[in-house]
Amino acid sequence: MRPITPTRWGAALVGLLVLPLAAAAADAAKPAAHKLTDKQLIASALSAAPRGLRAHAGVMVADDKGEMRTLRESKNGFTCMPDAPTTPGPDPMCMDKASMDFIHAMLTKSAPPAGKVGLMYMLAGGTDASNTDPYAEKPMAANHWIKTGPHLMIAGADAAFYDAYPKDKDPDTSRPYVMWAGTPYQHLMVPVK
Repeated sequence: MRPITPTRWGAALVGLLVLPLAAAAADAAKPAAHKLTDKQLIASALSAAPRGLRAHAGVMVADDKGEMRTLRESKNGFTCMPDAPTTPGPDPMCMDKASMDFIHAMLTKSAPPAGKVGLMYMLAGGTDASNTDPYAEKPMAANHWIKTGPHLMIAGADAAFYDAYPKDKDPDTSRPYVMWAGTPYQHLMVPVK
């Protein structure tokens, strides 16, 4: 995988959606990733996944230059990443191979792979600078931080799949909604308990 550029993926997607290395609103209470031990980074990353996936999920972490380092190899096809210390809330993420490809496409501003539906978990919750702009790095008047509790994400589905769900700029995060609607990186956010 190429280095991650300093943008807010959203969770993560990354929430994808997911995976910032530079965001304007840093939370001083969160420790910097480079100050955490590998054991702490692994614990943070695995907090994103359901219990049944944790034992065999891989863990990767990005350094401050965007280079990825593997802390633990995946034995079940899922890779988890720890909380990004530059965002205002928790956002560790765990994703399958199709989701990793989806996130890579977003970070490199290329088209997501066709016909690959991915599943991502963010069971510790997530924060994103925008529900409409996958590259927003900071909130603005019409573009504030979206805070979502524990959720999973479905990415890479056909555009028609997302038409059944709300695509609001300021979504009700207690119900399923589409993040980054109308972009190649739209994905379904599904809250879970």
